[in-house]
Amino acid sequence: MAQYFQVHATHPQVRLIRQAAEILRRGGLIAYPTDSCYALGCHIGDAKALERLRRVRLVDERHQLTLMCRDLSEIATYAIVGNAQYRLLKAATPGSYTFILRATRELPRRLLHPKRKTIGVRVPSHAVAHALLAELNEPMLSTTLLLPGDAAPLSDAAEIRARLERELDLVIDAGSCGVVPTTVIDLTAAEPLLVRKGRGALETLGVVA
Repeated sequence: MAQYFQVHATHPQVRLIRQAAEILRRGGLIAYPTDSCYALGCHIGDAKALERLRRVRLVDERHQLTLMCRDLSEIATYAIVGNAQYRLLKAATPGSYTFILRATRELPRRLLHPKRKTIGVRVPSHAVAHALLAELNEPMLSTTLLLPGDAAPLSDAAEIRARLERELDLVIDAGSCGVVPTTVIDLTAAEPLLVRKGRGALETLGVVA
């Protein structure tokens, strides 16, 4: 049965954030708000939690996962960031963007796309997600909370609990954060490639739709 925390959207309660981080450290799977939509999250080093995340989403190892990071320096630990990529990342973070980059050796192989050896990375601007990452003091593995058969991600925390209370360890309710996922940009080639147009605007990045 999933625990349910009601957290202030802009000034999250420290006590609840600490409890949420501890649930993640113990191998828990959580639903939490971001600056695009609700997402599933688990500890980067927990293989069983990763299996649970994939089972809820009904995706396999070919589905590109995302590392939620605190800042650019944390991204650079797990992904290869050249000068051009750095400038684009700096312009777009924090924000509703996911960037696909080639992974460094620091990243566990089970988190990589099996053929491309890439990982999605992002720095969220939602206060709850940011506070959770700060408390964890490391990235969190994440994916959009889009359930099999649904046309859009779930946006209501009470509905998330009702549908997934036996699959999750925690639902963090900070109110609705929308149903539009991140804009996804592939930075593994010479020029940025738009993979998915989402909430993040393209104009400031110089990327053509």
